[in-house]
Amino acid sequence: MQAYDLSKISILVLEKHLLIRNLLTEVFREFGVATTLSTADPDKAYDLFMTSPVDIVMSDWSPDLDGMAFLKRLRLHTTSHNRFVPVIVCTANSELRHARTVRDTGGTEILIKPVSARTIYSRICSVVENHRPFISCLDFFGPDRRRRPQPMEGRVERRKSAI
Repeated sequence: MQAYDLSKISILVLEKHLLIRNLLTEVFREFGVATTLSTADPDKAYDLFMTSPVDIVMSDWSPDLDGMAFLKRLRLHTTSHNRFVPVIVCTANSELRHARTVRDTGGTEILIKPVSARTIYSRICSVVENHRPFISCLDFFGPDRRRRPQPMEGRVERRKSAI
């Protein structure tokens, strides 16, 4: 894993449990992260996002905290000033359908709880190293869902020519 200087980045943590928020803040401090903002309230998290420079968002998704609604607000709301911010969703929802929901809502990465400092760092590295283009359509704005190029062999081109 590549070593990065994280001393100039700011991370916003939306997490319902105080203990986990404090642990994440400590982990980020050990990584050298300059600023960690944290809250359990999605509205306050959005206010922090709008008023502070945020380079990465880490959002919980649990029965008591709708991280997907928060993610939609970051990506689709007309007042969002940085719809391109990388969002790492941290959740105990471990089924494939949950990962698809994160992807289809505009999440950049997903972390399945319980997490370790190593897995958190690996997702930060992934955000840095694997920048994907963003897609915008009627009801989606987020990173391209395709993680690797897909060959066109045997596939029909559905896009119409510009000519």
